Amino acid sequence: MEYVHYSVMQKEVLSFLNPEDRPALLVDCTLGEGGHSNLFLQKYPNLRVIGLDRDRKIMEKAKNRLAPYGDRFEARNIWFDRFWREYDGPQVDFVLFDLGISVFHYEESGRGFSFKRNEKLDMRLDMDAALDASEVVNTYDEKSLADIIFNYGEERYSRRIAFAICNYRKNKQIEYTDELADIVWNAVPAEYRHRRIHPATKTFQALRIEINGELDRIVPALEGAVKALKPGGRIAVITFHSLEDRPVKWFFKDHENILEILTKKPLEPTEEECSINPPSRSAKLRVVQKLEKERDPSLKKNKYRDQKGN
Repeated sequence: MEYVHYSVMQKEVLSFLNPEDRPALLVDCTLGEGGHSNLFLQKYPNLRVIGLDRDRKIMEKAKNRLAPYGDRFEARNIWFDRFWREYDGPQVDFVLFDLGISVFHYEESGRGFSFKRNEKLDMRLDMDAALDASEVVNTYDEKSLADIIFNYGEERYSRRIAFAICNYRKNKQIEYTDELADIVWNAVPAEYRHRRIHPATKTFQALRIEINGELDRIVPALEGAVKALKPGGRIAVITFHSLEDRPVKWFFKDHENILEILTKKPLEPTEEECSINPPSRSAKLRVVQKLEKERDPSLKKNKYRDQKGN
């Protein structure tokens, strides 16, 4: 079976989440095709891994890939925030979040994640979910669309794009990815069309985030993971844009009474890795360790939100 996703920052993640020779439990909250989990199970023979993913199709690929590890690996088809909300198992040693969307979804899923393909608008990671991309672009009012595209895509021309979408659908429903991409292309100024990224990139990102509730899941999942973590255990989070990174950064800083931040500035991929896998260029890795004893809350610093920084 072919695997199309390259797991980013492999050396760094394996180094920070290192059980050495002792038995340990790692929860891979974003299993995908199983790339990171495979590396951990291969390198650390006393490690067990629970892998989470809401997408059944990609999870089947991971289960096939990791079958040789037997009962050292367990797959769970569940959103990671729900997993931690319901978790009643033993304390865990390590937790990994890789918040980037898998290349599988762009290249193989056929669900309209990529504007470069002629596919039905869908973008659901959970195929049991009611809301899909077609419903959003064809039923949301203009202001709601503009707000989503601006807030989740950080798109400066969000209002123009929302207006164009609503104007187009007066005569015909928007059904396909390339159809939506053309609407966005024609909505933005001519000079904006030939920048480094395609003008539809941010709009597609925004729709995907809205449909899958991606940003709303991050903090609840971190809260649950910290509660389940052993003292001395570690959490590593890989993000790919500021909308993901910001809540992770502030969560860690707001919990410095129970967490030690091991990466004072987020780690980024090496130039060598970026040359091998260009999409990794935007990745950031943050790692924390749970303290053996909670710090006195009165000593906690409250100055962060008044400062700029990483």
